Amino acid sequence: MRPAHLLTVIEKEYSSTREGHHTPVMLWGPPGVGKSQMVAQVADRHNAPLIDIRLSQMEPSDLRGIPFRSGDEVVWAVPAMLPSVKRHGEEGILFLDEITSAPPSVSAAAYQLILDRRLGEYEVPEGWAIIAAGNRQGDRGVTYAMPAPLANRFSHYEVEVNMDDWVAWAYANNIDERIIAFLRFRQDLLFDFDPSHNPIAFPSPRSWEFAHRGLQKFDENHDLLTGALQACVGNAAGIELRAFIDSLDQMPDLDAIVNGEDIPAPKEIDLQYAVASALVGRAIRAKDTDDAAKAHGNILAYASKFPQREMGVMMVSDMHRAIGEDIFAVPEFANWADKIADIMLY
Repeated sequence: MRPAHLLTVIEKEYSSTREGHHTPVMLWGPPGVGKSQMVAQVADRHNAPLIDIRLSQMEPSDLRGIPFRSGDEVVWAVPAMLPSVKRHGEEGILFLDEITSAPPSVSAAAYQLILDRRLGEYEVPEGWAIIAAGNRQGDRGVTYAMPAPLANRFSHYEVEVNMDDWVAWAYANNIDERIIAFLRFRQDLLFDFDPSHNPIAFPSPRSWEFAHRGLQKFDENHDLLTGALQACVGNAAGIELRAFIDSLDQMPDLDAIVNGEDIPAPKEIDLQYAVASALVGRAIRAKDTDDAAKAHGNILAYASKFPQREMGVMMVSDMHRAIGEDIFAVPEFANWADKIADIMLY
């Protein structure tokens, strides 16, 4: 399932705790596709506490608690990391990450916590959702087969990589537009992981964020830039990204385009992707300014100048996801839509 849909699933599961309809969720996927980040994003959106427990680093007693004598009885001290209304609040998300990397003795200790929402005398507060995540056995990580009794305690979703969802996230998180343009141009490199080769650095949504950081740090250091990019996304992808960035010297004047000057679109397909991504970034920065309507109108007008009309469709679609329905009120949007109506109908 694509990330945008999974975010809705996690949102619904979080809110459903209030009505008693919550089912624990298990997110499956290879490393670096954003499983943990999606859970954190939902918690942040609701300003809800998130307790992230890495089960691969636990012992069974870490969940069950420590026994101690009280008179003639043995009682268990509840671990402070587990959700508590007093310490953490009435609502939140308990996130059991790396659950497939946990030894069987630890996952067995989690059975009761996941299904019955309790461990001995401890009970998970009613307003807390339980989400888990882990890698699949074929992903070359340290994984154990999930026992059937534990698997049967979850609803299961597999995380897919989706370019449109990643691009929307990238614009919202100020990822360098050159990286967005490159991945629009080389979409197969958004996630390129071959577990049979067991690579150290490889392209993934997470490692492209690392590449963004590397680009900010080493953009002016030409001797180190290629190595820094390769360290994040692997040798081949790092070299390709560096070559793509070097070719951007031939880009047209973006300020002139935003100002409405008659600037032709470049003929090279890689430059067209770069221009389209950069203009979406300009549109986002123009939002909520006095010149927003003018800037958005000029950018929409430029969408018709690409040799391939599909390039304009991609650019306007990214604008819509980033800016919202405000672009529908810009007169140039209707003009552009009329010109590509046959593509949209098809």
